[in-house]
Amino acid sequence: MSKNDMMEKLSNYSELVMFQHSIFSLPFIFIAMLVAADGWFGWKLFFLGILAAVSARNFAMGVNRYLDRDIDIRNPRTKGRPSVDGRVDEKSLQLFIAGNALLFIITAFFINTLALVLSVPILFILAAYTYFKRFSAAAHLILGVSLGLAPIAGAVAVLGDIPLWSVYLAVGVTFWVAGFDLLYSLQDMAFDRANGLHSIPAKLGEKKTMMIARLSHLVALIFWGLFVSPSGIGSYGVLAVIVSALLLGYEHYLVFDNPKKIDKAFFTVNGYLGFVFLIFIILGVS
Repeated sequence: MSKNDMMEKLSNYSELVMFQHSIFSLPFIFIAMLVAADGWFGWKLFFLGILAAVSARNFAMGVNRYLDRDIDIRNPRTKGRPSVDGRVDEKSLQLFIAGNALLFIITAFFINTLALVLSVPILFILAAYTYFKRFSAAAHLILGVSLGLAPIAGAVAVLGDIPLWSVYLAVGVTFWVAGFDLLYSLQDMAFDRANGLHSIPAKLGEKKTMMIARLSHLVALIFWGLFVSPSGIGSYGVLAVIVSALLLGYEHYLVFDNPKKIDKAFFTVNGYLGFVFLIFIILGVS
């Protein structure tokens, strides 16, 4: 295989899993690890944390793309995905899913015993999202739970335990993700209705979906506020929540009466939020 062929294949897989979306979960894994260690947690856990996060997300996205081929081929927005147009064939996709699942479990083994015990149940939860949207509008929340596992995983990696503050942080991430997924799903509202798919936009329409998204983000901010006190990060944690509130407010301002700006709200604002939150936590534990 030539270098160009290899680069093209890597590009196809990166597009398949939308690798750039890893920015949503990675900061919160490291936030939990920093708080659990009360500072730097070491290079070993740093690399293992990245490996676990990337392999888990690759597995989840691989399962989603594999099971959704029949849906994606009918949707103008998704019919050009590598899993649909033949750039990544069925067998390769199956191997990709199995390989990332195995890599995640092996990585968990090298972290600690609790991480290993939780690894398989976590994989089942990550795979559940694709099934849920076929019969329940709760799929948005399941996606939130999938990313909300990140801070719990970070705490487990350092402590071998699940402290209460990590649960608060995780619930916050869950509702943050569910909220922006609701906004993102507005793009497919008509398609979901026409194809019998279950989503809140398809069931309730645009205005009610935006209202539920706002409520979801309010809940996220409340739980992030609850995270601050027992985590011991003080005023920097408060600033992290305040800035997050401002960013989420800006996100809703962008999409209010202007759904064309959903992509900007989804990628740009939420991408900044995680890293800004992480920076404040680094300052808080320094």
